[in-house]
Amino acid sequence: MGKGKTYLKKNDQVEVIAGKDKGRVGKVLKVFPADNNALVERVNMIKRHTKATEANQQGQIVHREARIHVSNLQLICPECTKTGRVGRKTLEDGTKIRFCKSCGESIESK
Repeated sequence: MGKGKTYLKKNDQVEVIAGKDKGRVGKVLKVFPADNNALVERVNMIKRHTKATEANQQGQIVHREARIHVSNLQLICPECTKTGRVGRKTLEDGTKIRFCKSCGESIESK
């Protein structure tokens, strides 16, 4: 499977724009570019039933985040604090940056 392209990076603030968690805001914990998925803090929570692995440990139900498709997420610009589309451009020195299309500011983490 080839590497997909995604505009999200770890520690970005995103808002869910579709699905059962629509409107929720969270931080990106991990990005899976090959599958176009991301793991977002406290979004798309599932119940995971775990078995007892040792004699002194009990089986339990663990609540944890599941992956969510990046098309259902929109980045929140740290400058204008609005959700918006993300553009990419190359600066004169050759570094590639992401920028907010509504305010034009760079959204790369400092």
